[in-house]
Amino acid sequence: MSSFAELVAECRRQPPLVALVLGSGFGILAERLQGALAVSYLSLAELGAPSVPGHDGVLLLAEWGGQRSLVFSGRLHYFEGHPWRRVEQPVLLARDLGAKILLLTNAAGGIRDDLTPGSLMALRDHLDWTQPFAGRHSGPGQCPRPYSARLLGKLRDAAKTLGIALTDGVYAQVTGPSYETKAEIRALRSIGADAVGMSTAHEISRAQELGMECAALSCITNRAAGLGEGPINHEEVLASAATQGDRLAQLLEAFLQHLPRP
Repeated sequence: MSSFAELVAECRRQPPLVALVLGSGFGILAERLQGALAVSYLSLAELGAPSVPGHDGVLLLAEWGGQRSLVFSGRLHYFEGHPWRRVEQPVLLARDLGAKILLLTNAAGGIRDDLTPGSLMALRDHLDWTQPFAGRHSGPGQCPRPYSARLLGKLRDAAKTLGIALTDGVYAQVTGPSYETKAEIRALRSIGADAVGMSTAHEISRAQELGMECAALSCITNRAAGLGEGPINHEEVLASAATQGDRLAQLLEAFLQHLPRP
C-alpha cells in the first residue's frame, strides 16, 4: 500500500479527470489497474473500513482507458451506521483531488419487467427514498438534473462499440440494510422506479451540488422482492455481480476511452 501523501502528490502533479466508485462485488475490477497507487480507507480518518462483504475499502490512482482515474474500490453505506457526511466523503475527496467527472456503479434489484439478472442500466434519474421530497440540492424554482446527458451518451456509445446491451432507467435508493417488502416494491413501481438499491442517489446529489458531472450504472443482480423466486440474500448479489465483472470492466474502459483527453 502507498501513503495518502504519495497519492495527493501524484494528483497535484497530474490531476485525475474521473472518479469511479465500484459497488458490491466489483472490487475485482481494480485488479485490472496495473501500476496503481493504492491507499487503504483505514489510513483516511474521513472514511474507515467498509463492513459489508464485497467492498474492499481501497482507493487507487491509475491510468485506465487512457484517462487518469481515481477508483474507490468499495463504498460506505448509511445502514452500516455511518453518518451521511461520511458516506459522502469519497465524493468530496474526489473533487478535492481534482476529479471533474463522477461515475458510480452499484448492484441493484430489477423492478421493470425487462431488468433481469445480468442487465445493465444507466441511470437517467433517481428517487431518493432516504429523504423523500427534501429538496436538499435544489433552490427555489430549480429542477435538479443529476445525470449528465453527455455522459449518458458516452455510455451508450461505449456499449454499442462493444455490442453490450445497455438500457436506461430510474433508480430508487432506500436506506437498507433489509431488502424491501413486496408492498414497498409495488409502491416503487407505481411511482416510476425501474430498479432499487441502497446507495448512489445521495452521493450523486452531493456531487452535483459540488459541480461535478455525474453518471451511474446499475448492474441488475436479482429481481426485486416479490418478483423473483425465493428470498433475496447478499451472497446471491455478490455471486451475480462476479459473473458481470468482466463485462462491466469492458464497458467502463470503453467509456473512459470515449471521453476527450484533458
